[in-house]
Amino acid sequence: MRIAIVGAGGVGGYFGGRLAEAGEEVIFIARGAQLAAMRAHGLRVKSIAGDVTIQPVRVTDDPASVGPVDAVLLCVKAWQVGEAAVAMRPMIGPGTVVVPLENGVEAPEEIAAALGPGHAAGGLCRVLAFIAAPGEIHHTAIEPSLALGELDGVVSPRIARLRDALARCRGVTVEVPPDIRAAMWTKFLFIAPVSGIGAVTRTPIGIFREVPETRRMLVAALEEIALRAATLGVNLPGDAVRKTLAFTDAIPADGTTSMQRDLMEGRPSELDAQVGAVVRLAERAGVDVPVHRFLYAALLPQERRARGGP
Repeated sequence: MRIAIVGAGGVGGYFGGRLAEAGEEVIFIARGAQLAAMRAHGLRVKSIAGDVTIQPVRVTDDPASVGPVDAVLLCVKAWQVGEAAVAMRPMIGPGTVVVPLENGVEAPEEIAAALGPGHAAGGLCRVLAFIAAPGEIHHTAIEPSLALGELDGVVSPRIARLRDALARCRGVTVEVPPDIRAAMWTKFLFIAPVSGIGAVTRTPIGIFREVPETRRMLVAALEEIALRAATLGVNLPGDAVRKTLAFTDAIPADGTTSMQRDLMEGRPSELDAQVGAVVRLAERAGVDVPVHRFLYAALLPQERRARGGP
């Protein structure tokens, strides 16, 4: 397949590197120091699943120079989805599918608004990988996995081709769940509360999950999202809250999320796409989510300062 990777950070660099290693035609869309390093030295992936170097690597900052592709893995930060979708228009052919791998649940709608609903799919990934140096990705924990699917649940030929390409990759597990929206919300159920509480307490997960007051906040936040999903017709499993809490309890005690780390280090974060999305979707439905409203209000000044605001 001809596959574009938009965003060559930890997620895009890892999965794009594995696809290139497996022999797929992969074109990376990158910028800045990452673009320069990949042009000069290729892409190096150091991984607990085995290292790989892609040299030469196809990389550009100009989507118009790529031409139509079969699939796009969209691996930018959540707040960059709309802009990235507009920029990738020259790469979109009649059958191109765009799979977002951001933390959040709103990316498919943003892709559809920019490119048309026929190009938007759903997706999510699990991997702990990051840029260790320009052109070098380190994968240090979590078995890398992806889930993807058409929003209507049909296993289309294009999704089947992309699944099969990913299944041939070393160090990658892939699935096409029967309901990709439910799968995305299941991840969202975990990531938004844990990110928000971790950021507002400025502690790793092993601390806030053990303090009775913040554990109650965590449980309440999980329940808020589960109830909100139900009002949207998202079919989360009945035991989703219990399983998510058990998963949270099993994470290494020093664990933190990318949103939490970004806020604590003064960088723009995915606050709006995670905690803000819960508040925004609830307001539209006339539903109250007091825990998420508190988390969003408490963290918003840090987010605005990181973006150059007051």
